[in-house]
Formats: sequence, C-alpha cells, structure tokens
Amino acid sequence: MDSVFEELYEKYHDDIFNFLFYMVRNREQTEDLVQEVYIKVLRSYKRFKGESSEKTWLLSIARHVAIDFFRKQKSRQQKLGKLDWSEEQLGDGQPLPEEIAIQKEEIQLMYRCLERCTIDQQLVIVLRFIQSLSITETAEALGWTESKVKTTQHRALKVLKKYMEEEMEKGRGQREKVSVE
Repeated sequence: MDSVFEELYEKYHDDIFNFLFYMVRNREQTEDLVQEVYIKVLRSYKRFKGESSEKTWLLSIARHVAIDFFRKQKSRQQKLGKLDWSEEQLGDGQPLPEEIAIQKEEIQLMYRCLERCTIDQQLVIVLRFIQSLSITETAEALGWTESKVKTTQHRALKVLKKYMEEEMEKGRGQREKVSVE
C-alpha cells in the first residue's frame, strides 16, 4: 500500500493541491484539506474499483472534502478568501510590470466574479478550465452526467461573462466620474 500511495501522491499531489487552492483560496487551509484527502484515500483505497481514473477518483474525494469545508464555514466571506498573488504564480515569462498589473487585475476580476457563481458552477469552471479535465472526467469527478456538466458549464460561463461585464462597466463609470471631477 505504501508504494501505491507514494505513486498516487507523486502523480496527483499538484492537481489535488491546485484544485483545493482554487476552491478555498487560502494556502494554509488548502494544506489541511489536502491532508484530509490523503487520509480518506488511505482509508478507502481498498474500495476503489477502477471504474474511473485515479485522478478523477482523487478529485472526487477532494471535491467532497471542499464541500465539507464550505459547510463548516459561517459566512461566504470566510470560505472565499483572497488569493495570494505571489510572483511565483504569475509565471516565468518575465512580462513587463504593466502587463503583470493588467493580468493581475483581470484574474482578480474573474475570481471576484466567480465567487458570485454557485458552488456547482465554480466546481465546473475550476475542473474544466483550471484543471483542464474533459467533460467526461469532470462528470466522473463530480458524480454527474455529462449532460449536467455541459449545462452547468454553459450557464456558468454565461453568468461569469455577465458578472465580468457588469464589473468592467462599473469600473468605467468610476473612472469617468474621477476624470469629470
């Protein structure tokens, strides 16, 4: 079991950590949740039937751990904290400072708007576009039909676009007020 666990850890630790980090947006909390995932993996590996890939099985466990975490939170603000925008997350391409600032603002806007989406919509966006899972893999990880994933994704993207347009319009209006005054 130790070698199997080590192999799972080596292959999928980054995916699990990133998935949970995108959901809870707090590094310390993510580390605690990752530990919970591995405890559940150790306890339930014998029941894993191989009907889905190991990755989708692990992400499904991580999803349940994240949902349990959200249920324990007292308010939406506590469960959806601020991102740690450290330089290491921006990449190694060494873009210009202006490009970094614009990219950071756009990403922060997207995450602010994503927080306004339902938990199901957030899960689908994170799995499909941040974790790059296919529709089939996302359905397996969430225990949904492919049709439900497609529908939720369509609605999530539509709502996310609407929220982002609203936020951008607010930003334009505030800039115009400042320049008029």
